[in-house]
Amino acid sequence: MRLSNTEYFPGYVITKHLGLVQGSTVRAKHVGRDFMAGLKNIVGGELKGYTELLSESRQEALDRMIAQASAVGANAIVNVRFSTANIAMGAAEILAYGTAVVLTKRE
Repeated sequence: MRLSNTEYFPGYVITKHLGLVQGSTVRAKHVGRDFMAGLKNIVGGELKGYTELLSESRQEALDRMIAQASAVGANAIVNVRFSTANIAMGAAEILAYGTAVVLTKRE
């Protein structure tokens, strides 16, 4: 599956628009990560536990979006975007969305 944050792929033509596709995940913070984050707030530095959590969450949301696009027959997703939202204290949603399309090689 090809992904782009623009509305086109150089060298390809969009021959069919299949509509909006999305994937999301809701993740909660881990007590151990919270403890380490509290210590980092005192001395400063990257919160690696949270960086890892967000990276995993983005990948899961992308994988779910790709699965939805594959199910409708797409071979690419254009205008890919991410969004986040707080759901509850200590839990957040990561949303990946874009437009599922069919691409053909430009001749």
